[in-house]
Amino acid sequence: MTHPLLIDTETLQSRLGQEGLVVIDVRGRAAYEFGGHIPGAVNSTWHEYSDPKAVAKGLLDPDMGRMEQKIRTLGISSGSEVVIYSNPFDNWGDEGRMYWMLEYFGHKNLRILDGGWVKWTDERRPFEHGRVTPKPGNFTVQVAKLTAITKDELKAMVKQPHPNAVIVDARSLEEYLGKEISGIPRAGHIPSALHVAWNGFLNKDATVKDLSTIQADLEEKGLRPEQEIICYCTGGVRSAWLYVVLKLAGFQKVRNYAGSWWEWSRDFACPVEKDFQGLQKVLGVDAPARPS
Repeated sequence: MTHPLLIDTETLQSRLGQEGLVVIDVRGRAAYEFGGHIPGAVNSTWHEYSDPKAVAKGLLDPDMGRMEQKIRTLGISSGSEVVIYSNPFDNWGDEGRMYWMLEYFGHKNLRILDGGWVKWTDERRPFEHGRVTPKPGNFTVQVAKLTAITKDELKAMVKQPHPNAVIVDARSLEEYLGKEISGIPRAGHIPSALHVAWNGFLNKDATVKDLSTIQADLEEKGLRPEQEIICYCTGGVRSAWLYVVLKLAGFQKVRNYAGSWWEWSRDFACPVEKDFQGLQKVLGVDAPARPS
């Protein structure tokens, strides 16, 4: 499919080695170095940009100077064209997280490889092993604040009517309804949040579904392009992929909550809702009998 936020495998292969093009493989280091990667691709994962002092893993490192240096190390300059890819069937939407982070840091020329490593290898396109160390770029961070939302901003929104803004939970239905998860203090979802699972937008070949199909699905769930959409999940990774999907579908006012449930559930001043009956139905568990 043709879309300004995506690039197809054939086009990318034809442009490998082009000056100004930076390809980022966001899979783990072992998969990148030993399993093979697109020729010339550098490796970087979303964990490298997390706040080292925060308990909530999804929060971004507030040291913008450090972030700037990490991005420059990838060979990225302000004028670079950046293409991001992963194995779309073997992660949590990591390519979306890298896309969102770089957009938050102020980079404007970003695309995701449609079909990622899955389609690239299925088509027997060239690959190489080892690690690529590029010449550092000169990227300068200019934070795009409207791409993100903080816990305090979201808490204030939840405490009052917000008819023009919709909060969207990108986790599984079980998590949304209130399934207990190890390591997470509280189960449930943010009040008023709609459930839109992050992983329903790909074809069998790992490419993104037709945009008309995605738009119809989002509309059926109650989302409209003129609304402001706030995405969250557990650590801002799945929700970052949903952020990209919404942008693909024409939504302009989209923000990602990086701290997400890791942060929200730890602050007991943040309200939480559960749907016990819905969870029992999904899990096939009979509700306990009421005392007579």
